[in-house]
Amino acid sequence: MAYRETLIVNSASYIDMSLEQLSSAQKGTLSAIACYLIWGIFPLYWAPLKGLMPADQLLAQRIVWSALFSALLIIGTGKLKNLYAVFGNPRLLFMLAGSAASISINWLVYLWAVTNGHVLDASLGYFINPLFNVLLGRIFFSERLNKPQMAAVALVLVGILWLAIPAGAIPWVALLLTLSFGVYGLIRKLAPLDALTGMAMETLLMLPLAAIYLVYQGHLNKLVSLGDLSTLPLMVMIGSGAATTIPLLFFAAAARRISLSNLGMIQYMSPTMQFLLGLLVFHESFQLSRFIGYVWVWAGVALYLFGIFTAQRAARAAK
Repeated sequence: MAYRETLIVNSASYIDMSLEQLSSAQKGTLSAIACYLIWGIFPLYWAPLKGLMPADQLLAQRIVWSALFSALLIIGTGKLKNLYAVFGNPRLLFMLAGSAASISINWLVYLWAVTNGHVLDASLGYFINPLFNVLLGRIFFSERLNKPQMAAVALVLVGILWLAIPAGAIPWVALLLTLSFGVYGLIRKLAPLDALTGMAMETLLMLPLAAIYLVYQGHLNKLVSLGDLSTLPLMVMIGSGAATTIPLLFFAAAARRISLSNLGMIQYMSPTMQFLLGLLVFHESFQLSRFIGYVWVWAGVALYLFGIFTAQRAARAAK
């Protein structure tokens, strides 16, 4: 037993030392990968609630449980002072109100999509979002792209147009997800606040509206009570606070450490995983023409990553 405890302690120390040796950009990249891996399997997480609760109530419940989980983390990490300080900074409070509104819209549209058989439409939204992030990075932070990266963006744009135009209609689900999450990422990058405090503040700002909405639904006798859910859906609902908060903490940490362009391109992990789930697990209809569009996008992602590698190699050679 003593040997095993010593081994665990030494392993933990080694991990801590290894993390300390990582650069800020490397920590940001790892945080982004962790975030998008979790989001990639989100359709599986929410699947047990399909048909049991409308998207608007799912959103309100998700906000409530996220606020509770965030509050516990704030108390447990001793960051209550950071939370109080936000109220003394009107500009920061206004920014967080904007990010809270953006992520609320994103959650609502996403929950509606995954519980109404539109996982592929949701994945398209997150395929478009990184391109929007590149645009925001160029406008607000003067982030420059090398030639392979510019070519990669062009390939992704071709893929998106290939997917959107034949549909003959504006892909509202995809566009709303793109715009809302892009604005959220921009605000979190600009807001001078640590990931946990920012996330806690956002959910606390949303909490009164969510609580009032649930009470109103109860008044109309339309509220789906947690007591009406079986064990698995109930566990999913209660666990939604942690499932929501943890990846957003990773995202906020990544947004502060790496460029929006790189953050956006790493994001392609998530919609690719969701695409595969929609196709292989949820058996949503998928035509060959759509697959060609996805191939364009994947080729663009590969070329963009090659551009990052080329830039890093050139930087090392210049030293």
